[in-house]
Amino acid sequence: MLYATTTASAKRQALRARLASGELLRVPGAFNPLSARLIQAKGFDGVYVSGAVVSADLGLPDIGLTTATEVAARAGQIARMTDLPTLVDADTGFGEPMNVARTVQALEDAGVAGCHIEDQVNPKRCGHLDGKQVVDQQAAVQRIRAAVEGRRDPDFLVMARTDVRAVRGLDAAIDRAKALVDAGADAVFPEALLGPAELEAFRAAIDVPLLANMTEFGKGELLTATQLAELGYNIVIYPVTLLRLAMGAAEVGLDAILAEGTQASLLDRMQHRSALYDLVDYAGYGQFDAGVFDFQL
Repeated sequence: MLYATTTASAKRQALRARLASGELLRVPGAFNPLSARLIQAKGFDGVYVSGAVVSADLGLPDIGLTTATEVAARAGQIARMTDLPTLVDADTGFGEPMNVARTVQALEDAGVAGCHIEDQVNPKRCGHLDGKQVVDQQAAVQRIRAAVEGRRDPDFLVMARTDVRAVRGLDAAIDRAKALVDAGADAVFPEALLGPAELEAFRAAIDVPLLANMTEFGKGELLTATQLAELGYNIVIYPVTLLRLAMGAAEVGLDAILAEGTQASLLDRMQHRSALYDLVDYAGYGQFDAGVFDFQL
């Protein structure tokens, strides 16, 4: 009932332990707190909060328009609804190094297990679009150093994302990743790698956990979890998949209502009321309410 009972500290420790195991963690992106509960119910390993999804949920493009406060608030709403660890896209850290440290502390307070901070120029843009710009290595290192020094819980995962591959090539991206690890990054997210060969080269060069981004309609090939595990990756995210599925279904449904004047033909595509009630634990609330109002000294 209400929120997950697992503490933020326990979720962070669990994430660290799973990463140390060498297993591949499958982490879909939640577009709201209810979808986070569904991700847990289906047996996934974690929940991801995408900056692109937070932006889209607000009706905005993913070009750095959201604020640290908006991201932390949404991440907290999602994280508190699941016992799974939640990993959050913190964009460029929302400012200079001092802002990055404050962002990390705000995300700690929100109860998430970790975040990634990227090396794009602020304001950033979607990692699979052309025309990206990255900061120089010193600025990128300062962001990660600030994040590491700003965290208060040593189990909070600080992941460095680098977008250098699309700007300067694979070798430069590997060099950047090594510098970010030296700055204290616990893990690395190499964005927009082009296929298994590049993923394999990155794995051979970097000795901390690596994240693979399996986003649809992007620059990279969509690989299976088995393929990614064989390549030695530790986390795979599906950042926008659920939002795209939900919005695609919503568009089809609205078209049907316009054309047919009723939603009757859509019933077999909907989540049934009983399934929704199970997901939000109506029964648990009923038991609690009965226990309170039926209580007698």
